[in-house]
Amino acid sequence: MASKYKKLDQAKVMVTGGAGFIGSAVIRHVLANTNAQVLNIDKLTYASNKAALDAFSEEPNYQFIQLDICEREALAQAVLSFEPSHILHLAAESHVDRSISKPAEFIETNIVGTYQLLEVSRLYYASLTKEAQSHFRFHHISTDEVYGDLDENAAPFTEDHKYQPSSPYAASKASSDHLVRAWGRTYGLPYIITNCSNNYGPYQHPEKLIPLMVRNALQGKELPVYGDGTQVRDWLHVDDHASALCTVLERAAPRTTFNIGGKNEIRNIELVSLICHHLELLVPNHPIAIAAGGHGFAKLIRFVDDRAGHDTRYAIDNTKIQQELGWYPEYQFEYGLLQTIQWYLKDFEVGEKL
Repeated sequence: MASKYKKLDQAKVMVTGGAGFIGSAVIRHVLANTNAQVLNIDKLTYASNKAALDAFSEEPNYQFIQLDICEREALAQAVLSFEPSHILHLAAESHVDRSISKPAEFIETNIVGTYQLLEVSRLYYASLTKEAQSHFRFHHISTDEVYGDLDENAAPFTEDHKYQPSSPYAASKASSDHLVRAWGRTYGLPYIITNCSNNYGPYQHPEKLIPLMVRNALQGKELPVYGDGTQVRDWLHVDDHASALCTVLERAAPRTTFNIGGKNEIRNIELVSLICHHLELLVPNHPIAIAAGGHGFAKLIRFVDDRAGHDTRYAIDNTKIQQELGWYPEYQFEYGLLQTIQWYLKDFEVGEKL
């Protein structure tokens, strides 16, 4: 199958955290659009979901290994056996609330795990021929949260924005970004770093904002909104993110950084209200929807104590990836949100198992 990803058609792509929300979307995109061979390495934590890749489980170009990236010897064995031309590093603890209550898990996976993967990759890269080295890429997927937050009227984050992480999660990702750059500078590892905005779409774990609100609403539970709900986030559909990551692997030069966002800024309270509005149209006969004259879902919204260190606003400037690599998001947010809600309605039993 020919594709627009000419280089990836010949690639062997190893994905860490490939059973996670973003990782599984990337693997689906690669397998559906290229002839690349894919190795999925995932520890299978609470946030993993192998069902997200069921459609490709029998594909000859796909294989899965259950593996913790902190386990150096097993990781090295997997890399040497598969011989990847590209490593996409997505394995990470990512839920901010969990990082506040249990920061040690984030330090271990996001920092120590990245270190172990970098060391394995460094030794593997050194063993390659010059030709193979010229094609090899270590692609580290990070977050816009490393930049801290923005004032209401401030310009969006660019790739040159200084790091000011607020939460243990953001600090652990900032640390891993620095490790990747150091391994590039000191050891010559050809890395790429991408920092993305908030992702949404099918198969997301229900602890995240959008699936949490959908699930709670359908069950008649409260819809908790931190503080006054005026925090602003920039939302990116996970399928757009997957296409961006493949475009970066296909076209980006080593030792470069790109910000990936959807240019969809919306306040949290406005997003939750929009979810309620869509649900009232999609399931008008639901007992909650019928309540309060057809606006029952919105009546479930409750403002709760704000999260510690809660960032005010995130926004991504996409100019660099658009101008240098020609990538643009395809999903309009309201359509993507509606599609996502419909997915949870149609496959709610699957969603409950995420």
